[in-house]
Amino acid sequence: MNIALRSILFLVLVLCLPFTSHAAIDYEYLDARIEVLMRRDDMMGLSIAVVEDGEIRFVKGYGYTAENGQRVDENTRFRWASVSKGLAGSLAAQLEQEGRLSLDAHIVDFGTSLRLPGFGENYATVRDLLSHKLGIQTRAFNSLLERGSEPKDIRASLASLKPACPVSDCHKYQNVAFDTISEIFERVTGEDFEHLAQHKVFGPLGMTSATTTYEGLTSTSNYARPHSWSIGQKRLYPDGVTLPYFKIASAAGVSSSITDMGRFLQAQIGAHPAVFHPEALRRAQEPQVRTLGTELKVQSSFEHISKAEYGLGWRIYDYNGHKLVGHEGMVRGSRAFILFDPQERSGLAVMWNSNVTRPAGLQFEVMDMVYGLPKRDWMRLLD
Repeated sequence: MNIALRSILFLVLVLCLPFTSHAAIDYEYLDARIEVLMRRDDMMGLSIAVVEDGEIRFVKGYGYTAENGQRVDENTRFRWASVSKGLAGSLAAQLEQEGRLSLDAHIVDFGTSLRLPGFGENYATVRDLLSHKLGIQTRAFNSLLERGSEPKDIRASLASLKPACPVSDCHKYQNVAFDTISEIFERVTGEDFEHLAQHKVFGPLGMTSATTTYEGLTSTSNYARPHSWSIGQKRLYPDGVTLPYFKIASAAGVSSSITDMGRFLQAQIGAHPAVFHPEALRRAQEPQVRTLGTELKVQSSFEHISKAEYGLGWRIYDYNGHKLVGHEGMVRGSRAFILFDPQERSGLAVMWNSNVTRPAGLQFEVMDMVYGLPKRDWMRLLD
């Protein structure tokens, strides 16, 4: 019997497994599903943390950091990519809760490098910034960042763009402009983003592996190397980890182990009110704008989603009548996501070092168990 046929038969058996755990989430079933996923040629390494009822119940690594590399474990560092935006949004809401920042203050008040078409920086607020409502084109000037330009220089040149809509009228996802929040943080706290995140979040939560720099990611050999899957072949990117997005760390530069990402997830559902006040979490996770493009895209794969919105660095979904909060992240050869239900105080975080999207289905396979819904092959392992 060939490997492909054995994998299909094993998968069918897994889908038929009964729920044997007394908990809502069946971790034996979840582990078996991931083992099937990791048998695929397009996967290299993956790590997952699951929080249930406020407690970290499951943390595990699968696969390898690279071909002939070490095995992924709970301490392997992966990149968060755009999941970093949720940290920035939550930090901003916490600083407002402490009376140090107003989300409704205008960007111009902070003397940042950001310039928008029609002097939009005079009208755009911190809230607009963190919910991508600046009126500029989607992912504006990402290519300049990737070619080595400095973020402050890019932000200063955004005024030359043709407006996509008036400030605050529409959602247009962007990275370099979003990182303006790092300048605002430094203006109101006197600390750069790395030091602010360390002393306000990483340190208090015991996230000892968390960092916003390339040097921090690679300070140990136990970090995941980026891989591509194309034309039936898996390859390590020869020039390694992409560097430009560390320059906009608040938008895409955080890295950590899955253990530490699990601690961050706990904090997002209210387990650490001394770090993130419940009111700060409510503000950060409150919808600011509907995102119809994202809504149509995710509905094509996950039909239980009826609405997609955006808060302060967070995506918000209506999933079969439940409010789900999270974000996905991608930089070349690395992907991540975090998703949770604040009311159920449950969710998961997953990171993997290849460019395939199939593991994204894990988030809904786990949340279906939280909600007692029937098993679905959301990862489409039988495709």
